[in-house]
Amino acid sequence: MTTKEVLIEVKELEKHFKVGKGRVLRAIDGLTFSIYKGETLGLVGESGCGKSTVGRTMFQLYSPTRGQILFENENLHAKMSKTNAKKYRKKMQMIFQDPYSSLNPRLTVEEIIAEGLLIHQPDMTKEQRRKQVTDLLEQVGLNRKHADRYPHEFSGGQRQRIGIARALSVNPDFIVADEPIAALDVSIQAQIVNLLKQLQEEKGLTYLFIAHDLSMVKHISDRIAVMYLGKMVELSDSENLYDKPLHPYTEALLSAIPLPDPNLERQRKRIILKGDVPSPTDIPAGCRFYSRCPKAMDICARKEPSWIEVEEKHYVACHLYE
Repeated sequence: MTTKEVLIEVKELEKHFKVGKGRVLRAIDGLTFSIYKGETLGLVGESGCGKSTVGRTMFQLYSPTRGQILFENENLHAKMSKTNAKKYRKKMQMIFQDPYSSLNPRLTVEEIIAEGLLIHQPDMTKEQRRKQVTDLLEQVGLNRKHADRYPHEFSGGQRQRIGIARALSVNPDFIVADEPIAALDVSIQAQIVNLLKQLQEEKGLTYLFIAHDLSMVKHISDRIAVMYLGKMVELSDSENLYDKPLHPYTEALLSAIPLPDPNLERQRKRIILKGDVPSPTDIPAGCRFYSRCPKAMDICARKEPSWIEVEEKHYVACHLYE
């Protein structure tokens, strides 16, 4: 990370969904954080914690229920008129989780990647678009012969590379990577992460990297935010979070990562969380992690913990540190 200039600032963001019979699903429930230019912020948590909703709301696929998303100090939701939407779509792109369903099976690879060029650079000639597409394919580790093929002719890893090329086609500043390796074989996951890191260095990209696997997030993220049931529970530099996790939930997630040394793996104790994640339509009082926390205290059931800075740039929401 070369600069501390803020690119995106999220303020008190909420996203609620009506799910019938008067019930409301609180997918995001008051998030505040910033992403700096040129950095990768990893966003992790169990399935259903709201992390993908964060990415989709930041990308404006969902309208926020409350709160603000500031991109280069401009309120995105307020600016998303028809005239401004095109401007911000060029600056922000998204890589989706499923490389099988996110590519149109009726279009060739060239047509898929060129869609953004047709919208944002309509004056380009067909030959210029073709060259741009083939250049992008080579940048993501494919070759120009792949341009005339269809998505079904590729493996999952290759399809995700096509999705990355599509995102890069309009030269964005910010990319939401929504679990981009979750649907891939373990052997391919590291290749995609290394490709994203390489492209970030070459193009100065800023990422929100969403994942449920903490082991892979460490290799790409400058900072990591941990979510639980719509709330952020910890935020820190990547190394610091792994070396000294503060929140009991973060400790449990880290304890599930296998260690490469079999002797150390045998010696350490795995933290097994009991019970299920409460329903986001029926949020419990107090700390949301209380019912599963091995370090829970009486106050946790009554009072929601404050978001505090325990050490420099290491934030946590937990009564253990108040």
